[in-house]
Amino acid sequence: MEYRILGQVEVRHEGKQLPLHGAKQRTVLSALLLAGDLVVYDSQLGEYLWGEKAPATMNAQICTYISRLRKMLGPHARIMRHSPGYLMQIGSSSFDLDEFTDQSQRGHEALDAGDYEQAVSLLSSALSLWRGPALANVSSHLAEAVRPQLEEARITALTGRFEAELALGRHASLVPRLTQLVREYPLQERFRAQLMTALYRCDRQADALALYEQGRRMLTGSLGVDPGALLREVMLAILNSDPKLLGPVRERSPAGVGRLSLPGFAVL
Repeated sequence: MEYRILGQVEVRHEGKQLPLHGAKQRTVLSALLLAGDLVVYDSQLGEYLWGEKAPATMNAQICTYISRLRKMLGPHARIMRHSPGYLMQIGSSSFDLDEFTDQSQRGHEALDAGDYEQAVSLLSSALSLWRGPALANVSSHLAEAVRPQLEEARITALTGRFEAELALGRHASLVPRLTQLVREYPLQERFRAQLMTALYRCDRQADALALYEQGRRMLTGSLGVDPGALLREVMLAILNSDPKLLGPVRERSPAGVGRLSLPGFAVL
C-alpha cells in the first residue's frame, strides 16, 4: 500500500489507485497520516474539516469518514479509537512524506560530509516524490495549517541540492532554474544568494549585484526590512572577489520536516 500527500492525496495498492470520495475523506486520511504514531483529537479533525463552523453532527460525520476509510483500506491499515480521537497505523506500507524526510535528511548529511554527488542523488530522489503542491485536494483548513511547513521542507531540499551542484561546478546549468525560482519566490533569500553566486561564477558580476539590489528594494518595500546576513555576505564577497565564492554557499537549516507539530495531536 502506498500513501501519497505530496501532490494530490492518493492511496495506491498493487499499482491501482483506490477510491477516496471527496475532500473530507481525503482530509481525515491526511490528518491521520500526518500524525504518525500520535492521536488526532476529534476537535482537531473537526477544525480541519469545517474550520470554526463544525456542525452539531460533527462526531457522527467523523465516524462515518473513519468507517469508510477502514472499509477501503481493509487489513492494510488499522484505525483505532483512542478517546477523544483516532490513531492510524500503516504497518509496512509506504508514505511519501516519510520517504521524502528520510532521503532529505540523508542528503543533507552527505552535503555536510562533502559528498556532493551523493547529496545531489539523495536530494533529487527526495524531490522527485513531489507531484505538485502538497495536499492539493483536501480541505482548505488542513492545507493552510500544514502546507507551509511542507513547502519549507521542499525549499530546504532544493537549496541543499543546488548547494551541492554549485560545489560540483555546475553553476552555468543552474542559472535558468534558479532564475525561475527567484521569480516564483522573490522574498526567498536562499535562492537569490545561490543565483548571485552562480552568476558571479559565470563572469556576470554586474548581473549578480543587480539581483542583490532588486532583492534589497523588494524587501525594504514589501516588509520594511534589510536583506539578511546571507545575502549581504554574498554581495560583499562579490565586491571583494572573495575566493570563498568558489565554494558552497552555506546557510544551515533543517533537513526535513520530521513529524509536524500541530495542535490536536496527542502522544499515547
